[in-house]
Amino acid sequence: MKKTPFKASQSNREMRRAVLRGIGVSLALPWLESVSLWGRASAHANATDPPVRLACLFAGNGFHSDHWWARGEGQNMELGKVLESLIPFREKLLFLKGLYNEEARIGGIHSCQTGNLLTGAHLANGGEIRSGISMDQVVARHYADQTKVDSLVLGCEHSIAALHKNYSMIYSSHISWSSATTPTPLELYPALAFDRLFRDSAGRADSSVLDAVQEETRGLQNKVSHADKHRLEEYLNSVREVEKRIDNAGKMQRLQGWRPTLERPDTQRPSDGIPQDIDEHMRLMCDILVLAFRTDATRVCTLKLNNDHSSLRFPNLVSDRRSTQGIDYMIHHLLSHTNNGDWLKVNQFFTEQLAYIARQLDRVQEGERTLLDNSMILFMSSMMTGNHNNDQLPVVMLGSGGGQIKTGRILDYLDKPNRKMCSLYLSLMDKVGLKMDRFGDSDQRLAEI
Repeated sequence: MKKTPFKASQSNREMRRAVLRGIGVSLALPWLESVSLWGRASAHANATDPPVRLACLFAGNGFHSDHWWARGEGQNMELGKVLESLIPFREKLLFLKGLYNEEARIGGIHSCQTGNLLTGAHLANGGEIRSGISMDQVVARHYADQTKVDSLVLGCEHSIAALHKNYSMIYSSHISWSSATTPTPLELYPALAFDRLFRDSAGRADSSVLDAVQEETRGLQNKVSHADKHRLEEYLNSVREVEKRIDNAGKMQRLQGWRPTLERPDTQRPSDGIPQDIDEHMRLMCDILVLAFRTDATRVCTLKLNNDHSSLRFPNLVSDRRSTQGIDYMIHHLLSHTNNGDWLKVNQFFTEQLAYIARQLDRVQEGERTLLDNSMILFMSSMMTGNHNNDQLPVVMLGSGGGQIKTGRILDYLDKPNRKMCSLYLSLMDKVGLKMDRFGDSDQRLAEI
C-alpha cells in the first residue's frame, strides 16, 4: 500500500492538523498555501487563516532608568538605548507607558512584585503560596484542543526556593500559573523543550527528528506548490539547525549564575548537552519559541529570561570596567542597582533576544501577513528600574494579533483612570476570540487596543 505523504489527524488534540509522522515523532507543518489545515476557526477568522499566537517574555529587575523611553510614531519613532535593537520593528511595535499592577505594590520587594504580573491577583504571604491563574494559561486552555502542546513555559534560570520578608521567592521565579496555588513548571532544558514539540514520548531520542520523517517529507514535497517547497525547505533547515545547536550546547562552558566555592571543578563535568553559556541558552529558547509558533505546535509561550532577584552573570558581554573582561563581577540583581554602563549593556542583551524573535517571525510569510503580524509578543518586567519602583511598568508589544491591533504607536496611560495590566490582558484575549467579563483585578479593556 502506498504511504500517504502527510496526515491530518482527527483526534481532539490535533484536529485537522497537517502532520509528518515517523517512529516516535510527529512534526507539525508550518503554514503552507497548499495545505490549508489550521484547526477550528476563531471568532474573527476562518479555518484557513493562520491563528493568533501569544508570547510573554519577562526580564527581571527592570531596566536602566535613563534609557527606557520612546517618542514619535511609525517609522519616525525614536527609541531609548535599551530598545535600540527594536528600531527595525518600530512600525510593528506598541510602547505601553503607565500601566501597573496594583496588587504588586503591597510589599515593595522582589518576592511580591513578580508572582502576579500575569494574574493581577493578591499574593499570599507567610510561607503560603497563592496567586491566580495567569493570562497565558487562560489563553492556553482556550486553544487546548487545537494544538499538540497547550503552552510552552520556558526559563533560563532555576527557581528560587526561599522566603524574603515573609513572601515566598517562588513568586520571584514564576510569572505563569496553572492554578492559584501552582506555578506552571519551567522548562529550563532546550533539548526537553524541543522533544516536547516534536517527539511523542518524553526524553531525547538517538536519531534526528528530521531523519524520522524523511520518507513522508519526500512525499509531501511532491505534492505542494513551488513556493511551499521553499517554505518547507527553510523550515526543515531551521529545525535541523536547532537540533545541532542543542547537541553542541554548553561546550564553551562560560558559566553564569551562582559560583561554586572551588575555582574549578574537581570532577569532570557531565556531557549532558545542557547550555551553561547564557547567550547560547537564551538564543536556543528563542529558537524553540519560533519553531513552536511556525509549526503551530502551540500558540502560547512564556519565556522567562531570568528571575526577578536574578543571580545570572554575563561573561559573554564586554564590560566597561578595565579590571574585568566580562560582566561577571556582579550578579544581575546587584548590577540592577548600579544604573551604570554595564547595566545598560545587560538590558540591551535582553532586548536583543526579543529583536531576534521578531526578526525570525517576520521572515515567515503566512498568507498576506507575516508570522510576527499574526502574533502578540509582550516584553515586560515587574518593576521599572532596579530600585523596585513599580508605580508604572515597562511594557512593549510586537505584532498586531493578525492585523487587529494598530501598531507603530505610543500609548500613555499614566494619567488615565484605567491603567491596569489586567485591562491590557482582557484586550489581548479578545484578539484570540476569548471574551471574558473580568480577569484579575479588571473588568475593563484598554479602548485603544
